[in-house]
Parts: sequence; C-alpha cells; structure tokens
Amino acid sequence: MPARDTEPFPRAVLDVLGAAADRPVFEHGTRVVTGSEMLDLIARIANGLRANGLGPGDGVALLLGVTPEAFATIIAAHLAGTRVLGVRPGLPEAQIEHLLSLDIKLTVRDPDVGKLVEAPAAPLRCEGRPEDIARLIHTSGSTGMPKACAQTYAAMTNAWTARPGAWPPAIRELASRLDRYLVFGSLSSQVMFEYAVLTLTAGGTVVVADNPADAITRHRATARVITVPGLAKLVAAQRHSPADLSTLRALLVSGSPLTTDRHREALDVLGPVLFHGYGQTETGMISMATPSDPPGTAGRPPVDVEIRDGELYVRTPAQASAYWGNPEESAEVFAGGWVRTRDLGHLDADGYLHLTGRARDVVIVNANLHHVGPIEQVIAEHPDVAEAYVVAVPDDDTGEAVHAFVVPHGDRVPELEELRELVTGRLGAACAPVRLTAITEPPVAPSGKPDKRLLTA
Repeated sequence: MPARDTEPFPRAVLDVLGAAADRPVFEHGTRVVTGSEMLDLIARIANGLRANGLGPGDGVALLLGVTPEAFATIIAAHLAGTRVLGVRPGLPEAQIEHLLSLDIKLTVRDPDVGKLVEAPAAPLRCEGRPEDIARLIHTSGSTGMPKACAQTYAAMTNAWTARPGAWPPAIRELASRLDRYLVFGSLSSQVMFEYAVLTLTAGGTVVVADNPADAITRHRATARVITVPGLAKLVAAQRHSPADLSTLRALLVSGSPLTTDRHREALDVLGPVLFHGYGQTETGMISMATPSDPPGTAGRPPVDVEIRDGELYVRTPAQASAYWGNPEESAEVFAGGWVRTRDLGHLDADGYLHLTGRARDVVIVNANLHHVGPIEQVIAEHPDVAEAYVVAVPDDDTGEAVHAFVVPHGDRVPELEELRELVTGRLGAACAPVRLTAITEPPVAPSGKPDKRLLTA
C-alpha cells in the first residue's frame, strides 16, 4: 500500500473524521454521531462490501436516503476502491433501470446497509487506484437518459473539499459559516455531498433535515443548499411573514443562473448570506460569488477558464474524464484536458464571471439560430417580470418561434406587445416572443432545476 500521506480518496476524509474524534459530525433528530463513531461505521460497512465480493474497479449502485449510514456507505464504497454510482430519488423508472445497467455488480438500498454494518470493523485501507473510475455522477436527464460522468480516484484525491490548504478564497469564506449544515433530498447529489465534506473539514456538523420546510429555524441551521426557485419562495415568504432566520449565515444557491434583480433582492431581504455557486456535474465547482461580490455575477473563477466564441471551456482539479460508455459525446465535451461547458458567458475587466445562456438552448427562426439566454435576460429586465423562461415552439411561417413563460412581479402580468417591443429593440424581431404565458413558478426536475421540457409540454 502507498504511504499514508499519498493514499487516494477518501484518506483526507478519514483524517478529518479521525481529528474530529468525540466531536459531533452528524445529527439526525435526537441521534448524534461523533467522528470516531462515523469511522467505525465506515470500517464495518467497507468490510461488509468486501464480504459481498466488491473490490477495486467493481461497480456499486447506492439507492439510499439521507442518514449517517448513507454517508458512511458512500465513503466505505470508496474505501474499498469501487466505482460508486449514487442514484438520486425521483427519477423515472426507465432512467433508474438505465443507470443500474452500467456494469453494476451490487446494488445497495437502505435495508441492505443494516446487514453491512453487522460486519466486524477492519483496518481503514484506501484501495482506490488512481486511474480507476471512483464514481459515476449522473446528470439530470433533462435531455433524455442521464449521462454518467466518470471521475477517477486521482481526480477525487485532487479535489479541494477536504484539503483546507487548497481552498479558494470564496470557499474559505464559506467554510467559516458552516457550523450547522442542512442535508436533505439525497447525499447522491454532488452538491449536497461535497458541502457535507466541506462542513466536516471546517469543524461543523452535518444536520439531517427530514423535512426541509422551516428546517433552518427548527434545526438552528447556519447553512443550506437552495435552488433559484426555492430562493424566490423564501424571499417572498420573508417579505410577507418573516421567520426566525437569525442563525442563517450561508445560502448555497445552485442549479441555475441567478438574475441580477433576484440576486440583489435576496441580499436585501435575507442579508449578506448568499453564495451563488456555478459548476457542472462534469466539472464540479467552477466559480462562486460571495455575499460581497457584484449581484448577477458568479464570482471570480479560481480555475482555468477560456472563452471560445462566447462559450466557456474550463479545467478543474476534480473534473470528470468522460461519459461512461458514451465515447461520441465524451469526445465533444472532454478534449485536451479541457471541459466544454456548453454555457455562454464572459469575464469582465475585474475578473468576474457573467453567465449569459446555454450554447444549446436555442430557437431557430428562419434557419437562423438564436440563443435563448440573452432573450430571457432582456425579458427579465421588464419591471413586471421576476423570472423569464423561453422555449422554442413550432411556427408555420418561421419554422420555430419564441414562447415566453414569465413569473410576474406582483399582480401585473406584462402585455405581450410590451415584451415584443423590448426584445425587438435589443435583439431584433426574430427574438421577440410570439406567445406569452404567466406562471406562478417554473416546474422543476428531480434535480431541483427548472425543467423547460415540462413548460414545452
């Protein structure tokens, strides 16, 4: 085995838990788990997985809830050097079946963990080989079947989460606020899991919220992840019937871009607690705006960023290397050490990242391609529009046309002609919406991101 200081992931996490010793690291209702107790769980579950024939290079699928045992199972599976696929809840059955067909040797569900824990504890040996795939992180499936992003043990070892010396400035500021971090939904969520590891490294406690509604108040939480639609609901609730959020120090906004107005409004209502993260399943975190960064930006990227024809290409320490079993799309996205994000954006003179849309989120009018991101941004500038979502719809005259869905500010719905005039003046008549639908909120996918397929339907 390699020397301890060169052992692969999850050695850094094990060291964090060992240093925690008798300090609480997980809290689930009245149950408190210390660092030493978590290490014991990990050791037993890892031994149980090995007893089931799992070892380096084998695929294991985890369909687990949000518990201390679920976290321990994820770490234990990596300890055994396996290829870990965490399946998030809420996926259609066909998508789950697709994921479980990806060379999986063992599937572990919550009842199975109880049997794994019965194994005797064994030495904490990190058996992952640097070149082996450590985990498959599946995408949301918003474009069809989920793609599985393959991340090696070398990449996970290079990740900054459990290594304070590698923390970028924004993460260092965030870490100081992670005293009590809420987890809910699924620890198979890349964002949920990574911030849990960051919390433990920062000396905080991971708090399980079985019901995230008013969990900040009930659990005296200092931090939680929230989507952009969820943030809008929280801001509206605080305006009309304020809850006690006095313990809150960090809202980790992720999943989709945050408009300047939404960003500024949230800071005004909630105070300096917003951390707007930008990243992808393929890359991990690319950039993060702290509460002091300009609203509407995604902060200053601490990773390599290139803008090619308006599109962002990035290199991150822990990026995936390919899509599992998908060489054609892998060649399109992963090339020469860079990851093509398919996001549009630019860096301003001060180095702040501005996101302007998706390279593939387009409407084709009279055979001319128009990105919907800029159209949504212009529509969102209308004083009666809080959020804007644009989709392409068939049109007998132009092939496709713009259909705008808007979440109104207050009670007034803007007139279609007002929006047409606004967009035409900025982007041209081809980008002007031909239809307008007012919605109270966008439908969301299981990942928590707005789901435009449902809008189109």
